[in-house]
Amino acid sequence: MEEREELTEERILEMLENRQYKELKEELENNMYPVDLADILADFEQKQLVMVFRLLAKEEAAETFTYMNSDLRELLINALTDSELEEVMEEMYLDDTVDVLEEMPANVVDRLLMATDEETRQQINALLQYPEDSAGSVMNVDYIALRKEMTVAESILKIRQVGLNKETIYTCYVTEKRRLVGVVDVKELLTTSESKTVEEIMDTNMLYAHTTDDQEEVARTITKYGLIALPIVDHEMCMVGIVTVDDAMYVLQEEVTEDISIMAGVSPNEESYFGTGVISHVKNRLPWLLFLMLSATITQMIMNHYESALAVMPQLAGFIPMLMGTGGNCGSQSSTLVIRGLAVGEIEFGDIVKVIFKEIRVALLISVILSTVNGIRILVMGQGDVMIAVTIGLTMACTIILAKIVGCTLPLVAKKIGLDPAIMATPLISTLVDISTVTVYFAIVSLVFSI
Repeated sequence: MEEREELTEERILEMLENRQYKELKEELENNMYPVDLADILADFEQKQLVMVFRLLAKEEAAETFTYMNSDLRELLINALTDSELEEVMEEMYLDDTVDVLEEMPANVVDRLLMATDEETRQQINALLQYPEDSAGSVMNVDYIALRKEMTVAESILKIRQVGLNKETIYTCYVTEKRRLVGVVDVKELLTTSESKTVEEIMDTNMLYAHTTDDQEEVARTITKYGLIALPIVDHEMCMVGIVTVDDAMYVLQEEVTEDISIMAGVSPNEESYFGTGVISHVKNRLPWLLFLMLSATITQMIMNHYESALAVMPQLAGFIPMLMGTGGNCGSQSSTLVIRGLAVGEIEFGDIVKVIFKEIRVALLISVILSTVNGIRILVMGQGDVMIAVTIGLTMACTIILAKIVGCTLPLVAKKIGLDPAIMATPLISTLVDISTVTVYFAIVSLVFSI
């Protein structure tokens, strides 16, 4: 086989400049995945973008469009004719269409809706009415429904007739007056006698979710049970759509991105790093930074209260950053592990006693090791005598135990009261641990040295 030259951004631009449209069209069809093409087109100017897009077949064009970022989509929509836009909308799955509409300005949404037929428009409006982050907001209404009295042969014929326009055909759903009564896999249909009825082979012990269920829980169910799609029903158990595994992956990616942002003290943002302006970055980061800066005032007030102790033994001040840093790191480790456990369903609020007990045992072992190493360091480097080494060791042990308890408890409490556990992450826990560390430190210093 002749090895093709990799289709890069530079090569596409070169072929456009040389008017090699036929060759480029062939390359795009045979040597480029839509998701990769969407990444390449992100840096194209509008004229070049439209030229490439018009070379794509309708199916590839629609799929590439779904992978584009919102800015690129808007740029392309403004350049396409109404007929071209209508072709793209016809080829897109309904859930992808809804995702696009939710990110577009009102004037662009109006134009997109005008490019759809009346039935599709009604389905879109119905999906847009579901609560944000619910299963209904991410589901697809394109699925294959079978009747239980159909034979296997009739079912396979129906799949052949309508399957091309469905997002997935691997799992079919058996309905009776729109009520979900069972599921059947295509594998089962293809390996069973054609004379059997769907009722004989369908599985009635099926998993499903309701339209109002949280999309993250739906995504976890799909991941846990290895499903290709999960049926979504309304409060009357009527089948209204499915959430597919690719949608579940996208939901989990969004949730992880949101958690990481919150854990870093940044307001969640759906745009990419480079797609977000400097002012937006400032707005997303400033609230947490202001809160944490002002909360550090408490630490300052505590230190001011013990000015006399610092005046008598000024070397005590030099150990404060080390103690605060160690405590903050220990708390962050525990909170990160607990947040991860909550995210994957490994830990629940009912496990709080077990979690605390485990973290205390971990903290005791860590504190003994760190305190011993640090005490030897103080003596070797001549930073204090045995009493100071013991004082710092006791403070470090108390700080680590306290930090571990705070770090594992706060995310669990946050989850219990309905808050995002990620809020109780690195920045907030570090601040609380800093306050606790300074308080414990000076309390032990006052007790040991009577100052």
